[in-house]
Amino acid sequence: MEIEVFRADYGNREHAEQIVELLDHYARDPMGGAAPLSDYARGHLVAQLAQRPDALTLLARVDGQYAGLANCFTGFSTFAARPLMNIHDIAVLPAFRGLGVSQRLLAAVEAQARARQCCKITLEVLEGNAVAQASYRKFGFAGYELQPEAGRALFWQKKL
Repeated sequence: MEIEVFRADYGNREHAEQIVELLDHYARDPMGGAAPLSDYARGHLVAQLAQRPDALTLLARVDGQYAGLANCFTGFSTFAARPLMNIHDIAVLPAFRGLGVSQRLLAAVEAQARARQCCKITLEVLEGNAVAQASYRKFGFAGYELQPEAGRALFWQKKL
């Protein structure tokens, strides 16, 4: 079995189609919200990613078949005065889970983050997604806290 992870080229039609299809599959999963991507997102996602210099998409193939992706964005840590890498989406198709694809994607993200001299990699994960949490812990991720007595950080949102 060969697992290949590489940076997506937003101008490559095949890569663009796979980004949309893999992300749509993830969006339809209960851990991705259980709803398909909107027509707008399907039609505009890759073009919008291509316009963002901080965007990075990695694609994974297993024996030549597309198996997963990671969408990342470079942010900035004011406390460290250095960039950081945020994994916004990471998804592996069910048929390829348990093969180490997520670990290979995470390793490729880390290599990109180190090349950009990032101080850390961040991501969010649902409380009920024990499988993803186990994968992230295996790779060295942990809950975010500044001091234990202040508690762990919570991820909040306000939709606009």
